[in-house]
Amino acid sequence: MKRLTGEIALVTGGSRGIGKAIAVALAAEGAHVWVNYVSSPERAEAVCNEIRTAGGSATAIKFNVAVPEEIDAGVETILKETKKITILVNNAGITRDGLMARFSVADWDQVLDTNLRSAFLTSQALLRPMMKERKGAIINISSVVGITGNAGQAAYCAAKAGVIGLTKSMAKELSSRNIRVNAVAPGFIDTDMTSELTPEQKTLFLKQIPLGRTGTPDEVAQTVVYLASSAANYVTGQTIVVDGGLSM
Repeated sequence: MKRLTGEIALVTGGSRGIGKAIAVALAAEGAHVWVNYVSSPERAEAVCNEIRTAGGSATAIKFNVAVPEEIDAGVETILKETKKITILVNNAGITRDGLMARFSVADWDQVLDTNLRSAFLTSQALLRPMMKERKGAIINISSVVGITGNAGQAAYCAAKAGVIGLTKSMAKELSSRNIRVNAVAPGFIDTDMTSELTPEQKTLFLKQIPLGRTGTPDEVAQTVVYLASSAANYVTGQTIVVDGGLSM
């Protein structure tokens, strides 16, 4: 029996990078996965087709995780079709880098809205359905820089640190309803975000990683699968760091 047979999962920002890997991994373990996207239906449908080709089940769904009305409409659509959502992965995120002295308020707001506010709003929209089921696993994707900080990323670091605080508070509020809430904090993962770095920047990062290499999206995804499964039934309020030892 696959670990997530019968589960219904929603992965925000699931059309690329770590989100795509999470969607594929959850589906491989038997969950029906709703792949959220906001701007690229082609990419989201490609992820769903990849899942279906492998024998899994997935549906693309469009809504902006920074807009409460769109989240509510998206959740309503899912519940009409599948009646429940038992796994939520708050993965949607962006980064806007720059030194604080010249960083715009507009960029600050966009980063906080997409990375932190969205996790709050999407989780809030799913609380009643999960409470009704008396079952749920919420996994929030943070970042190692939410723990360590990073020059030139004040907004992103603040948002990802906020995700960890949100995770702990939610875990304490929801444990009595059998809803577990955990976070995953990836380090230097090989995605399109990190592909924008120069070779010199990559070399500098790799020197700081004890395992001596970048991580893969699938290595993050497998941690999410664990937290979503019954193997983690006694795990809540935790942040699992997947960074090759970078933050030691």
